[in-house]
Amino acid sequence: MSDDFPEMPDFDPKLTRKAVRRGLLRTTSSVLAVLLALALVATLGSSLVQQRGDRERRMMDVLGTAFKLYNPAYTVTVGDCCETTPWSMSFQASASPLRAIGGFWPTGGGTYTISQDFFGRVGRLPLGSTAGTRLSISLFDVGGTLAPKEQVRKVLARLPDGLNALAVVEFAAPLKEAELKGFLDQNRTCADKVVYERRTGSLPITWGDITWDRGEFAEGKQGCGVGLDNFRTWVGLLREHDDANLRRFDLSLNRLRKAAGDGLAYAYVDQLASVAELRKLIEDPRVRTVRLADVTFDLDRP
Repeated sequence: MSDDFPEMPDFDPKLTRKAVRRGLLRTTSSVLAVLLALALVATLGSSLVQQRGDRERRMMDVLGTAFKLYNPAYTVTVGDCCETTPWSMSFQASASPLRAIGGFWPTGGGTYTISQDFFGRVGRLPLGSTAGTRLSISLFDVGGTLAPKEQVRKVLARLPDGLNALAVVEFAAPLKEAELKGFLDQNRTCADKVVYERRTGSLPITWGDITWDRGEFAEGKQGCGVGLDNFRTWVGLLREHDDANLRRFDLSLNRLRKAAGDGLAYAYVDQLASVAELRKLIEDPRVRTVRLADVTFDLDRP
């Protein structure tokens, strides 16, 4: 009886090892290729999800503007949007303390990153209530312990007429929009920012012409710091789901809606008032007090 099976080759350990290595290499390469493809899909997919619709623009409108409200004692410039990763979106903002215009101060300040995660929640925020500048403290004090007019007069009397000052002018009673405009026109002055809330001991809602500088609502539409329509339009963009993020900026949807709806000016910030002009303002019966935050020489100098 003949044998129909071919003879088995002799076992070669070296060839066997090579075959095993080739098999492992092919399997590993296939697995890595699949994982790489999945990673690319996940990364691109996540980025596309985060950038869907107007999400980037809205992030700038809501969070960029909220960061300015969070730091009313600073000049804040928001950069371009956005740096996107699979897990977050972020943008940068530069901030430097407001000083009296005309002083030769170093620029100071710094650059900060504002980010939100994949689910739209804001991360840790810089500055805010921890930024204890003189202007921050002056805004904290609105509605609080009075700086008596007689005391303010004495301070102003010691300063040269021509010095420029950074000051918070607080009203004895809050002014409506038309009343504020009349006050500013009558005194030939401007408000860089208007305080639309009395919140003694904390930073109040303070809005300026360029707090939100989007398109047709940009600076100067109402003139001389009276930007209430701009403020109201921005608040109108906010939705209930924004409230959690707004609270990270020491704000809330209810407070913003009330301040915008009431439209009452409790005080304003003037970055270019002369000492001579403040001496006149302090005599106006509508003015409760003037809080000096800076002049064009160092208030801390002996």
